[in-house]
Amino acid sequence: TSLINYQNSGNEILTYGDETYSGLIENPMVSPDQSSSVSFTVNTNLASYSNIRRFINMNNRVPPDAVRIEEMLNYFNFNYTEPGKNEDFRVSSGVYPCAWNNKHKLFFLGLSARKVDMQNVPPGNFVFLIDISGSMDLPNRLSLVKSGMRLLINNLRSIDTVSIVVYGKFVNIALEGVSGNQKDSLNKVIELLSAEGSTPGEAGLKLAYKVAKRRFISGGNNRIILASDGDFNVGVSTETELEELIEQQGETGIHLTCLGVGMGNYKDSKLSLLAQKGRGNFAYIDNEQEAAKVLVTELTQTLFTVAENVYLTVNFDTSIIKRFRLIGYDNKRNDLIDSLSNLAGGEIGSGHSLLAVFEIEPDPEISTPGPMAGLVIHYRLPGQPIAQERKYNCPVDCIQPSNTTTGFQKAINICMFGMKLKRSVYSDNIQWKYIEAKAKEIFNDKTPLDQQYLELLFKAMKIYGNKKYKGD
Repeated sequence: TSLINYQNSGNEILTYGDETYSGLIENPMVSPDQSSSVSFTVNTNLASYSNIRRFINMNNRVPPDAVRIEEMLNYFNFNYTEPGKNEDFRVSSGVYPCAWNNKHKLFFLGLSARKVDMQNVPPGNFVFLIDISGSMDLPNRLSLVKSGMRLLINNLRSIDTVSIVVYGKFVNIALEGVSGNQKDSLNKVIELLSAEGSTPGEAGLKLAYKVAKRRFISGGNNRIILASDGDFNVGVSTETELEELIEQQGETGIHLTCLGVGMGNYKDSKLSLLAQKGRGNFAYIDNEQEAAKVLVTELTQTLFTVAENVYLTVNFDTSIIKRFRLIGYDNKRNDLIDSLSNLAGGEIGSGHSLLAVFEIEPDPEISTPGPMAGLVIHYRLPGQPIAQERKYNCPVDCIQPSNTTTGFQKAINICMFGMKLKRSVYSDNIQWKYIEAKAKEIFNDKTPLDQQYLELLFKAMKIYGNKKYKGD
């Protein structure tokens, strides 16, 4: 049996105006003759959903390569179930009718990570790395970053240590090694930041890592938080060069969280790569509400890791499955690989749940009891060098639509929405009106997150239904 690995890393960069995105190849249907197994990196990245929202709210179509369906699903944190005592994860699975192909099924894998007890969270060594170059001198950039950082500072503790590194006209340490309870001092530095000059991102990153290493807390949460539009233009700046720069840091135990802002010259391709290679996570902040969501409401998921180097291997029973494809987790162009040697695992935050969705063609019709697939979770616990594995059997649990939980129904709707935005070859049978009708049935317009999704879908329908756009 061969093993196909889906991993986000590659070299082909696509532009949309002056914005850049890594070109993606949608995962195909795979037969057992090609492989009965698939491995893929998982993480708690959220950036794609809020970036999609930004385009649609500006009445623009979304670049297909900006659509990462797994990050759209991550945004909703569906069906969280607390793992059992002494367990790092809880796994659930289910098989459901496929909404766009009545001959196929949808196989869901749910993974819930344990929650960190905030009373016992280790001290943090946080280095804020803030882009103050001239390109950040707009309301939706530096001012939004400053607002987000103030929110984060409000949640720091006396045992946390904070440093602030800036890069723009100058690259320097604005503050180093200050206790998290010195909020006035921290806020004063943030308030005085102004944008001017070029974007020496390489120098900023090197200095931030130097400070993080100097202030390293053994057994603590050592993390650089980069806030930028990603438009590096001095020193190392290409995706390949940045990848080499971050990989030089090796096993430092320092994580890199990236917060993207801005539009027009926003470099999604660079920030997503930095977060991946820096063993961290990635969010895009398009407004103050999103800053509050990422840095306050979901602070533990954003900044506190419970498992790192995480990737999943799913082994399908070939007597039950004729073909399968993984929805989302798309490969960057020219990067479908056939060994585990280069598969970099992701980071899972406290209390996060994620879904992996497969479209499957059953053979024969799913009715036989017993496991349909085996799951292996590969991961490491923070600060521990030894890799761990957890194995699970995924039974054939066919659930009819009337019994499908609301969370899974919503996930199916989001998958269809994402497939239409990507102009997926598998979305030909999906009509916008069908997505709308189902969304109205299952999303609650009295709940802020659901209401926002419905509004986004309705706006997208108007944009994509406009005859002046071609290619739909």
